Amino acid sequence: MNFPHKTKPGKDGFTLLEIVIVLMIFAIILGGAITTAVFSSSERALRDASGEIELLAKKARTASILHQRPYAIEFRENSLRLLPFAEASESERRTALGNEIGGTAVDSGNGPTLREDISIDPDIALGVRRWNTEDFVSPSKNFVPVWRFDPNGLSEPITVRMTIGESYAQDTYHPLTATIADSEMEAK
Repeated sequence: MNFPHKTKPGKDGFTLLEIVIVLMIFAIILGGAITTAVFSSSERALRDASGEIELLAKKARTASILHQRPYAIEFRENSLRLLPFAEASESERRTALGNEIGGTAVDSGNGPTLREDISIDPDIALGVRRWNTEDFVSPSKNFVPVWRFDPNGLSEPITVRMTIGESYAQDTYHPLTATIADSEMEAK
């Protein structure tokens, strides 16, 4: 036996209202995903820069201990430079209070040296706050902050602040390990 196939009249497709509702839900989800991606891009850039600076600080400390001579990191506008302290910028050999940083420069000698440059995202503005000061100073063409690392493993305790628009990351470095001791971030 063959039974007749019954269909309900008017139920062959979706109504215009159902299609509009599905498209609205899709637009809301897509908008949330795009917003998350935009906000996380500044956070990602700040985290990347923070990690690169910490890695360079560890290299400076290690090079200073191994080569038994002071090393330095120069903070430039869009880059950082690792080099022997004797070759570091002459424009800044004093703390914010006017005291000399670690005395006089030490001759670099004839032994092996380590030099490295890293670029920082041009959208990131750097600021450096020295120990026992309140304000962050930004590197410029005329002012290059120098962070010293001594052969005994000590480094100057500093805080580095990186900003992109209203987002920022702030890392305070431990003077014994040259690693981040305290970190603060706000990504908007």
